[in-house]
Amino acid sequence: MKQRTAQQQINTTAFHILAALSVSHCMNDALQSIVSASYPIFKNELQLSFQQIGLLTLMYQISASVFQPIVGLYFDKRPAAWSLPVGMAFTLAGLISLAFATTLSWMLFSVFLVGMGSSTFHPEASRLTSLASGGKRGLAQSVFQVGGNLGGSLGPLMVAAIVAPYARSNIAYFSILACIAILVMLFISRWYNIRLRLMSGRKKTENMRIKPPLPPGKTIFTILVLLVLIFSKYVYMASLTSYYTFYMIEKFGVTVQQSQIYLFVFLIATAVGTLIGGPLGDKIGRKYVIWLSIVGAAPFALMMPYADLTWTAVLSFSTGLMLSSAFPAILVYAQELLPYKLGLVSGLFFGFAFGVAGIASAILGKQADIHGIETIYTFCSYMPLAGLIALLLPNLKKKTLS
Repeated sequence: MKQRTAQQQINTTAFHILAALSVSHCMNDALQSIVSASYPIFKNELQLSFQQIGLLTLMYQISASVFQPIVGLYFDKRPAAWSLPVGMAFTLAGLISLAFATTLSWMLFSVFLVGMGSSTFHPEASRLTSLASGGKRGLAQSVFQVGGNLGGSLGPLMVAAIVAPYARSNIAYFSILACIAILVMLFISRWYNIRLRLMSGRKKTENMRIKPPLPPGKTIFTILVLLVLIFSKYVYMASLTSYYTFYMIEKFGVTVQQSQIYLFVFLIATAVGTLIGGPLGDKIGRKYVIWLSIVGAAPFALMMPYADLTWTAVLSFSTGLMLSSAFPAILVYAQELLPYKLGLVSGLFFGFAFGVAGIASAILGKQADIHGIETIYTFCSYMPLAGLIALLLPNLKKKTLS
C-alpha cells in the first residue's frame, strides 16, 4: 500500500507546484530583464561607451546562456533539492552589487552573478516542471513558460517606475522581490526533496527498463534539427521584441505610446500561444505542433512588411500566437529524446534560445543602422520558412514511467 501511494504521488499532476514554478519563473525573468532595461541608466551614470555596454551583454550572455547546459548536466548527476533558492541567491547578490557598482569590472562581476542565477533556475525549474506534470508534460511546460513571458515584459516597466526617475541605487529595492522568490522556491524545494526520496529506490531499475526512443546517432541528428528550429524562431522573435516599436514608428508614424500598445498586443499573443502549444502537443503529437506553429507563422510573417497599420497589428498577433506555441512542444520533445538528461536538455535549449536572441538583436540592430529597419523586417520575414526542416523530425513512440 505504501509503494502504491508513492507511485500515485509520482504519477499525479501537482498543479500547486506548477503554479509555484510559474510564479517563480515570472519573478526570475522579471529580475533578469532588469539588466538590459537598465542599460541607458548605466551608460549615463558611469559614462559607458556602446562597446562597454556590449561587453556587459557578452558577460551576461556567457553566464546566463553558456552555463545553462553545464549546470543542467551537473544536477542531472547530483540532484539537489535546494538548487532553486541557491540560484536565486546569486541573482539577489548580483542585483545588490549592480545597484552600487562604480567601475566597469564591478559591473561585469555583478551581471555575471545575475546571469548565474538564470543558469541555475531554468534547467532545474524545467526539470521540476516535468516531474510535477504527472505525464501532462506539454501542459506543464506551457504553464511554466507563461510565467516567464509575463516576467520578461514586467522588468522594463519596473525599471521605468522605480529606477529611471530616481537613481541606479534603487535597483537594490528589487532584492525584496528576489527574497519573495526565494520563499516560493523553498516551498518548491521541500516538495522536490520528498519527490527525490520517493524516486531514489526506482531510478536504477527505470534506467535499465526505459531506453531513449531513438538510437544515439539519430538522437543527435534530431536535436540538431530542433536547434535549427529554435534558431529560426528566435531570430524572427528578436526582430519583433527588440525593434517592433521602431518599425511601427518609422513606417506608420505612430507615437511612442501607440507603438508600445502594438508591442503589448504582440506580447499578449505570445502568452496565449505558449498556453496553447503545450496541451495541444499532448493531444495531437509534438512534431505536428512544432511543424504547424513555425511553418504556419510563415504566411503571416511574409505578408507583414507589405501590410497597412491595422493589418500589421493583426498579422503580428497571428505570428506571435503561432511561433510562441512551438517552444513548449520543442522542449518536451527534446526531453523525451533524453528522458534521463532533463537538466542538460533544458539548459541546452534555454541557453541556446537566449543566446540566439541576444546575438540576433545585436546583429539586426547594426544592420538596421546600415540598411534601415524596414529592410531588416523584410529579410527576417523569411526566417519561419526554415521551419520546413521539421518534416525531418521522427514520430516518437510515447513512453511513460510505470
